[in-house]
Amino acid sequence: MSEKDYYEVLGVDRNASDDEIKKAYRKLAVQYHPDKNPGDKEAEEKFKQISAAFEVLKDGDKRRKYDQFGHDAFRGGGTGAGGVDPFDLFRDVFGGGGGGGFGSIFEDFFGGGPSSGGGAEQRGSDLRVSVEISLEQAATGVEKEIKYHHHAECSQCSGSGAASGSGKTMCATCGGIGQVASNQGFISIRRTCPTCGGSGVTIENPCAECKGEGRKRSPTNIKVNIPKGVGDGNRLCSRGRGDAGPRGGPSGDLYVDVRIKAHDFFERDEDDLFHEMMIPFTLATLGGVVEVPTLEGKVSLKIP
Repeated sequence: MSEKDYYEVLGVDRNASDDEIKKAYRKLAVQYHPDKNPGDKEAEEKFKQISAAFEVLKDGDKRRKYDQFGHDAFRGGGTGAGGVDPFDLFRDVFGGGGGGGFGSIFEDFFGGGPSSGGGAEQRGSDLRVSVEISLEQAATGVEKEIKYHHHAECSQCSGSGAASGSGKTMCATCGGIGQVASNQGFISIRRTCPTCGGSGVTIENPCAECKGEGRKRSPTNIKVNIPKGVGDGNRLCSRGRGDAGPRGGPSGDLYVDVRIKAHDFFERDEDDLFHEMMIPFTLATLGGVVEVPTLEGKVSLKIP
């Protein structure tokens, strides 16, 4: 299947300015983001195409190469859009890098929750950790124990944030909606209420253990199955193992970045391994058999 022209993907002219390209990306990324189209595979694929196009066209050098050579400019190891994470790109553009997951970006811009009658639960933040494995482990797969710190549900109040017997009242700041509105020119933007954190209620007597947060920072560890054939820089996701949401909100996800240690003998290129070794001149001219290392041990290789 032929690859779509990046300018057509963003719906801009080939002479479009940087601002026009960014504006087109922002509009389309919001329209097709998976968080706004849950379960829609077509929208998800469109979101990836939009991200790949913007990753190239926003960069002056990449854009010049694309204008000259098209998609061929980034094949065969070229630095293009193939490795871009569309969600990271979205957060970079919309400024959501420090927030509580991808969903919170939409809550900030579009309200995310109900317009009346009770606030929306605030999702916990996504977390990212790294794990280092050997080349041998990457080839066979391995189970790794990962230790990290996160906000866990408070065991004293079971995540409610309220002391035993304490009641809750409607948040006076947002009127129980969980969001507050601010006007910027002719645009009205709704954001998560800073007083109640989006819950729409305030606690009369907060839990002493977590000070009303419903969660506490604590160490934890999990075991992650790293599949065979994993590449350096690949990212795995463990759903619900990020920060717990405040006051009973859903937990974020844990992303595990895999790093592969440099090997003493081999260099890796995708699924291929390369090894250089010296052989005698007589063997090179007359041929013969030589032992070469592999990940499973030495094997005999015939030199023609």
